[in-house]
Amino acid sequence: MKENLDAALNKLKNTFDARPKIGIVTGSGLGGLVDVLQDAVRIRYEDIPDFPLSSVDGHQGEVVLGQLSGVSLFVLAGRIHYYEGYAMSQVVFPIRVMAAFGVTTIILTNAAGAVNKSFQAGNIVTIRDHINLMGDNPLNGNNPFVDLSDAYSGELRNLVRLTADKLVISLQAGVYAAISGPAYETPAEIEALRRMGADMVGMSTVPEVIMAKRLGMKILGLSIITNMAAGISGKPLSHQEVIEVSKKVSPKFNTLVKGIVERLV
Repeated sequence: MKENLDAALNKLKNTFDARPKIGIVTGSGLGGLVDVLQDAVRIRYEDIPDFPLSSVDGHQGEVVLGQLSGVSLFVLAGRIHYYEGYAMSQVVFPIRVMAAFGVTTIILTNAAGAVNKSFQAGNIVTIRDHINLMGDNPLNGNNPFVDLSDAYSGELRNLVRLTADKLVISLQAGVYAAISGPAYETPAEIEALRRMGADMVGMSTVPEVIMAKRLGMKILGLSIITNMAAGISGKPLSHQEVIEVSKKVSPKFNTLVKGIVERLV
C-alpha cells in the first residue's frame, strides 16, 4: 500500500503546484462545487496510479485543485463507495492521498435520506455523530485503536452554524447512519434506525471519517437531505431523485461552503 500511495502522490505533486490544507469530498450531485473554483487544475482518477475509479452517476471522478475566495482547495469530485465492490482499503485510499499531500482539514459531503420525520428534502444538515452499520471498518488488519468520541469537530460545527446564520441559510444537525448499500433500506430498517437515534441514512462518508480521524485530520460532515427514507412518504426511492435534489440545492450549498472556507483561514 505504501508503494501505491507514493506513486499516486508523486503523480499529483507533478501535476499541481499548490499544496492546499483544506480538502473537500463531494457527494452525489454535488460536484458542481468545482465549477465555481478559480484557476482550477484537474486530473482524472484513471490518470492517477492505483487510484480507484467511481462508477456512480453524479460522481465525476477527478481531483481538482483550485481557489475559492482566494483559498486553495483539494477537491475529490466524486467519491468511492463500498457498494461498488471495492475493499475498504480502496474506499479510503483517496483520503490517505489527501493527507499525504498535506490536507489537514476535510469537509465530507453527502446526499442522505431523512430518517428524522421533521427533516425535509433540501435541508442541509451538519453531521454531529454517526452509526456505522456497514459491517466493515477501514482500519481492520492495522489494529489501531482510534477514539471517535469527537470525530466531527465541534469547533468546525460551531463555525458552520455561525456561517449559516450570517448567510440566513437554514441548518439542521443530526446523526448519520451508514449502511453498505446498494439496496435502499426497508421501512422496518428505517424504523429501527430511528429508534437507534439516527436522523439520516446513507451509503458513504463513515469509512472516510474513520480514516481521516486516524490520520489526525479535522473533520466536518455535511449532508443534503434528498428524500424521505423508506416508509415515510410512501414514494418509491430512486438515485435519479437524489441527483436532482442535490443539484437543485447545490447553489445554496456552495454558498455555505464558500462562507465556511472563508472563515477557516
